[in-house]
Amino acid sequence: MKPALPGLHHVTAITANAQKNHDFYTQTLGLRLVKLTVNFDDPSSYHLYYGDSVGSPGTIMTFFAGEGAIPGRIGNGQATTTVFSVPIGTMNTWRARLEKAGFPVKQLEVWGQQRLEFTDPDGLQLALSEDKDSKEDGISGFAGVVLGLARPAESHRLFTETLGFELVAEDSERRLYRSQHSWMETLTAPGANGRMGAGTVHHIAWRTPDDAHQELWLERLQGQGLRVSPVMDRNYFHSIYFREPGGVLFEIATDPPGFTVDQPLEELGRKLVLPSWLEPHREKIQRFLPPLKLPQATPDFQSLGS
Repeated sequence: MKPALPGLHHVTAITANAQKNHDFYTQTLGLRLVKLTVNFDDPSSYHLYYGDSVGSPGTIMTFFAGEGAIPGRIGNGQATTTVFSVPIGTMNTWRARLEKAGFPVKQLEVWGQQRLEFTDPDGLQLALSEDKDSKEDGISGFAGVVLGLARPAESHRLFTETLGFELVAEDSERRLYRSQHSWMETLTAPGANGRMGAGTVHHIAWRTPDDAHQELWLERLQGQGLRVSPVMDRNYFHSIYFREPGGVLFEIATDPPGFTVDQPLEELGRKLVLPSWLEPHREKIQRFLPPLKLPQATPDFQSLGS
């Protein structure tokens, strides 16, 4: 059996306003801020992590917060739409919730499933898809992602022959691939190239269970001639990065150690947390960061947007 990536770990995008971003993802979408930290590669800006109550792999939406960042352009070389799972029969509830909060929606059917499309305050393209396995009241995690690819034929070979995705459907415009826990939809008619900035996805991360499996992926990808980063310690997971042929930046991230490695579960997202190598510079770092108003308690989904 070919090795396969089990599904999405996280999606990382860019926001120009940390407060608006926080309020939308926690108050409107009902996700939990599971980690407030900084971009390890640029400690002068926040890195915000949202997810389920514990930040489980497969539920984590993260943002590099560059205050006043120039808007990007969504296109080839990016994940163009991030799709969350919600319970069957909740589309009307979600439509009302989003429109009440000032976010217009468009409902359509894709691959035989209802999808509700909208944008966040930065213009990032999001969608909700009904999932029969979704048991939560609100968003249970990622359903999948839509990718804009510059070279779809080459990407297809990597996805199916190396990464272990199964092509399950296609038409004149799209292809649908599946892994164990997530799907990936690709646009087969290349459009304009994207430009990184606020309102765009920076990269998408796929899960792997541990460091040993990640090392195997590193060797396998390098054996295919891909340029892969060394393993990087992201404190809450370990990561390797590479670009697939269509230009999308992929990451393979380990499930452990998780977000409670430096905070108790009940305190996740309550205060700024820095990795050990940045802690000695906390005072200087905090001078560069804009104020961010956080709730005193994690809001309950049922109390939001009603």
